[in-house]
Amino acid sequence: MKKILILFSHPKFEKSRANTILVDHVKNKEGVTFHDLYEKYPDFHINVKAEKELLEQHDVIIWHHPFYWYSCPPLMKQWIDMVLEFGWAYGPNTNALESKTCLNVITTGGSKELYCSQGSNSFTVNQFLRPFEQTANLCGMTYFPPFAVMGTHNLDDNALSNHAKQYSDLIDLLQQDYTLGDFNGCAFLNDIPELNNA
Repeated sequence: MKKILILFSHPKFEKSRANTILVDHVKNKEGVTFHDLYEKYPDFHINVKAEKELLEQHDVIIWHHPFYWYSCPPLMKQWIDMVLEFGWAYGPNTNALESKTCLNVITTGGSKELYCSQGSNSFTVNQFLRPFEQTANLCGMTYFPPFAVMGTHNLDDNALSNHAKQYSDLIDLLQQDYTLGDFNGCAFLNDIPELNNA
């Protein structure tokens, strides 16, 4: 069974109904390490050595965060800047993260309809996530499509619980030998048949 590291970053986690429900469904699963960056580093002083060791111990890396100004919260960006160093995560003769799987799990206040060329945000979520995709590529990781819970302000607890169950089921799939080819071109992991046939 593959080991999964959830790097969670939410500066207002206690106020996030959506993320609370999502996290409750996955944080105690077998083979999953739930790592809350804001809880671990409230002063933003990241222990780079410890973070590298965590990465080395896991097969699947999940960046779980709210979509803040079309990106991630500042502590996650700092984590990427500090931990994924040249000469370790990327560069000549470096392979610390090679062949690991990486993906984003995000929540957005805006609905899916707003994230397109005709919508008020002008671009798709996948286009906004290109820097994460390229970061994974540069580090030799395989980047999967995102799992996105969108329009969270308009979702009731039942709808959020359904998303959370999908997230939990996705973790189960990722712990097996699920490959990029298994997604059949889905823009979001939410859309794969295995998460919608239960």
